[in-house]
Amino acid sequence: MNSAQPLLDQSRLAGIATETFRDAHPYPWLNPEGVLTEQAFDLLRHNMPAVEQMKASFGRKRAHGQKPHDRYSLEYQPDLDIHPAWHQFVAELNGPEYQRWLARLFATRRFTLSYHWHYAPRGASVSPHCDAKRKLGSHIFYFNTEDEWKREWGGQTVILDDGGRFARSSAPDFDDFEQSWVADAMGNRSLLFQRQGNSWHGVRELDCPEDRLRKVFIVVVNADNLAARVRRLFHRPDGY
Repeated sequence: MNSAQPLLDQSRLAGIATETFRDAHPYPWLNPEGVLTEQAFDLLRHNMPAVEQMKASFGRKRAHGQKPHDRYSLEYQPDLDIHPAWHQFVAELNGPEYQRWLARLFATRRFTLSYHWHYAPRGASVSPHCDAKRKLGSHIFYFNTEDEWKREWGGQTVILDDGGRFARSSAPDFDDFEQSWVADAMGNRSLLFQRQGNSWHGVRELDCPEDRLRKVFIVVVNADNLAARVRRLFHRPDGY
C-alpha cells in the first residue's frame, strides 16, 4: 500500500447521517464498518505497537467503588517509535475532513483530540462507567479479527441504558441496567459515542486465551475549555 493513499474512507464518513448518530438511544452513538479502508485496516493491525512499549495498569483503584480497568496502555506522541502508517493515521485524524465530520456529529468545533492504545488480557474488564466531564466523547477503533480472536471471548463495548436511575458517582453492574446494546468489535469496525450524563458503557470480562489481547486505538474527543487547557498545561494526559 502506498503511504500516500488515504487511510480513512472519506466517502464512508460523509455517508453517515448526523441524525443516525444524534437520534440513537439512549445517547448518541454509532458502530460503523469501514471507516478505515480495508488496506489501511490491514496495514495498521499488522503493525500495532509492541506491548513492551506500553504501560501496565492493573489493580488501579477507581472512583465511586468501580472495579479496576486493567490494561496495557500507550499514549500517542509524535516522536513514538511506531510504524509510519500510525503517524499518517493520526495526521489524518488531525486533518480537516475528520475534524469536520466530528464537528458535524457533535455539533461543536470546540474540541481537541488525544490518542492512545489499550491492550487487555484474559480476565480484564471495563466496569460500567460514565466518562469524565472533560470529555465530549470517544471514537474506538477495534483491531481484532476472526483469524486470531473469537467473538465468544468478548471485547465488545456494551452501551447501557440506566433509565436515569444511577448517579455517575456509583458502581452498578452490567445486570443492573434496563437495556443494553453490544457493539460489533470484530474486523474493521469502530464505535463513536458522545458523553452525556447517562452515557454508561463498559466491556465485560474477557475470556480469551492467555496469549491473546484485546486491542483498540481510541480517539478521545476532549472539551476545549479552560479546565481542559489547565489540565494540558500541567501535562495531565487527556482520556484517562
